[in-house]
Amino acid sequence: MTTYAVNPQTTKASVEAALGGLLKSSALRLGELTIEVEAEHYLQAAQILRDDPNCRFEQLMDLCGVDYSTYRDQAQSGLRYCVVSHLLSVGLNQRVRLKVFAPDDNFPLLASLTGLWGSVNWFEREAFDLFGIVFEGHPDLRRILTDYGFIGHPFRKDFPVSGHVEMRYDAELGRVVYQPVTIEPREITPRVIREEDYGGRH
Repeated sequence: MTTYAVNPQTTKASVEAALGGLLKSSALRLGELTIEVEAEHYLQAAQILRDDPNCRFEQLMDLCGVDYSTYRDQAQSGLRYCVVSHLLSVGLNQRVRLKVFAPDDNFPLLASLTGLWGSVNWFEREAFDLFGIVFEGHPDLRRILTDYGFIGHPFRKDFPVSGHVEMRYDAELGRVVYQPVTIEPREITPRVIREEDYGGRH
């Protein structure tokens, strides 16, 4: 099989032709193609990107969640939770970034891509664990990085820095126990003390 570099404009044209009306937006920035589809078309669009002969994105390299509330220190405008997937075509030597927003901020729900790319399994579990995004059809959607008793989703921007609870080992009980957070939030300002002759000054 011959591998050759595809011009990003060619990739853009191929993706736009393959997805047609399923495509919400398509943009080239810094030589990288980012496309967006609606949640209702997410699974269908992903399958087309994998199977279309001019796309052939046979590998899902990464998937992550994004919380767009206070994005770039600005108030939220539009939907809050987004999932971003990075797809690679080895055969055509091209890449695409696929974005989709969950339509309900209170219960972010999207279709799982596990039936298309096995590699997405743990990525979707991570997005569920850290952002609370639920992937419908995932075979084993449970936390992957936080503890089983963890409360909340720590990458949400409204999650408290110190968390909700802390855990410690209780020697008398012989097990780990959870208790309210005892750390008081505070702003730490570095204190700089210099001697009079610092830097060789006399």
